[in-house]
Amino acid sequence: MRFSQGKRTHSMTGPEENLFDVAGACLRETDAVAKARRTARAAARWSEGGLRLSGGGPVLPVDRVGRPPRPELVPPRRLHRRGLGRTEDHAAFIHALAHIEFNAINLAWDAVHRFRGLPRAYYDDWVRVAREEAEHFLALRRRLRAFGHDYGDFPAHDGLWETARATAHDPLARMALVPRVLEARGLDVTPGMIARFRAAGDEETARVLEVILREEVGHVAAGSRWLRHLCAERGLDPEEAFFDLLARRLARAVRCPLHHAARREAGFSERELARLEALCR
Repeated sequence: MRFSQGKRTHSMTGPEENLFDVAGACLRETDAVAKARRTARAAARWSEGGLRLSGGGPVLPVDRVGRPPRPELVPPRRLHRRGLGRTEDHAAFIHALAHIEFNAINLAWDAVHRFRGLPRAYYDDWVRVAREEAEHFLALRRRLRAFGHDYGDFPAHDGLWETARATAHDPLARMALVPRVLEARGLDVTPGMIARFRAAGDEETARVLEVILREEVGHVAAGSRWLRHLCAERGLDPEEAFFDLLARRLARAVRCPLHHAARREAGFSERELARLEALCR
């Protein structure tokens, strides 16, 4: 027997599966489109109260994440040029964006599956992020297919997942370096990409990127929120903890100009923005 209470649906005996195992199943999925669709189903079950926040099997090793056999992962210098002049270059540019969003699905689920014992609101945030990243990936894949290609047709690099490996030991490091450095870089560069696609006559891809930019602000904000929560638990100053991790691991990833308005909305203070800009010089 089931009854409805608000937006959540509850079983009289309670949910039978836990969030951590479902997140692990999403991580292990090797087919990119199936991963995105599985993510949507899992996120819906979580929002409806159909998953427990307890139990769970062993944490999946970070290098066991499911990925398709293609795209081939290569050093950045071997990537296809990201121009918009030729159809092939245009498709390669969209492919690079789709690859970022595919990795972002895994990063969100890894943040759920790996780091346990956090408040429920933490899991609400990162399940939502996983769902939105899956939607972004599918939207970009549709644009890629409109140009006669599919995900996997071009080489890609593994920079995002290298940072997942480097932060697998600590949720504070993950919150600092993935959403607040790598994903925040997307806030800076996406307006320029929107303008480029629009100037090339690709209004549909420009509109997809506008949605991505709007929702990525919320993803970076989740990183800011949980960085501060974890720092408060450990008696650390969040700004100093952030810049210490940045200096030790990813200082070269800081590039200017910064999108100040988007970063402020995503939880960066004026002092943080000034310190980041100083690292660009």
